Amino acid sequence: MLYVLLVVLAVIAGKVISSRLSRARRARREAELRQSLVPRDQLVLRGDEPSAELTAVLDAAGAGDWRPVAEYLAEADGDGDAYLRWMRMAPLSAAAAKEDHWLRSWREEEPRNATAVLLQTDALVQLAWEIRSDLYASEVTQEQARGFHRVLRDAEQVALEAVELAPAEDPNPWVAQIAIAMGLGWSREDFRGLWAEVVARDPHHLRAHEGALQYWCAKWHGSHELMHAFVDTALADAPAGSLLTVLKVRACFEQITRDKAGAAAYRTPEFTAAVDALLADLAQADPAHPQLQSARGWAAWSLVMNARVAPALELFRVMGGEVAGPWLSYEDPRQAFDRMREIAVRAIARAKA
Repeated sequence: MLYVLLVVLAVIAGKVISSRLSRARRARREAELRQSLVPRDQLVLRGDEPSAELTAVLDAAGAGDWRPVAEYLAEADGDGDAYLRWMRMAPLSAAAAKEDHWLRSWREEEPRNATAVLLQTDALVQLAWEIRSDLYASEVTQEQARGFHRVLRDAEQVALEAVELAPAEDPNPWVAQIAIAMGLGWSREDFRGLWAEVVARDPHHLRAHEGALQYWCAKWHGSHELMHAFVDTALADAPAGSLLTVLKVRACFEQITRDKAGAAAYRTPEFTAAVDALLADLAQADPAHPQLQSARGWAAWSLVMNARVAPALELFRVMGGEVAGPWLSYEDPRQAFDRMREIAVRAIARAKA
């Protein structure tokens, strides 16, 4: 009897020791994996650290001088990529939405400058959405809603001027109207007319497609079916490396969030295929693509949700310390980004312990 008891105690002790060793190995493995990532206190948000050139231009605008802005934007006028020109303008539109005295001076001195008119259009759009906030429609106050629609109607009028003044082949004055159409509730027929103008000029404009996806999603003026149909049409002839594949992942996110579906919804064959397509697109994208980091963020997030933590961790390493993608919409993007990295780290360490 004593012998049996000793054997049982030995087995139990062995299991305890084995468990402790396993935990120790897991802890060491977690520490090693974390060391390959940029520490949380060094993370920065995408766009928080503009280039020296853009910083100088923004500083000049803040001081009331619009000419460096005009020169900065003129540098991109010869570029045939309308999307790149749009992205170059975006931080200046955001600045003008907060303080536009320099833009008003530009418009007064050069009233028919097409770039200034387009910039004013987008600045008004951004101002309108700041007034509305990112709350659900049921939480937006009547005062916010009135201000939102008033400023969007102003933007709608300026957008017509932008169309008139811009080169006929430029899609951006039309792209600027997508958010206006969504906010003012344009009919589907009118929106399709607007979209036809955009794609006739640039069929793969990423920012335009991101905006149109929102119009067609169920929370605005479409449905799950219309949203997915729009995305599938866009991807049918999208060139490799365009990063338009991020649209399918985002469409799935919109649907799953809207339906309040569980984690299993991110592990379906459909979602897995969307993630795989995005990964293939990333592998062929231009390293200088302005949305590359954002697409990496969506891919890393999707891989974790899809229970593929090892490739997700590789993407987190590639992303370094710049937070981009879905986390930018979180209340605390750095914390949310770091938390998802930690999920990947622990899952990998647990599997190898």
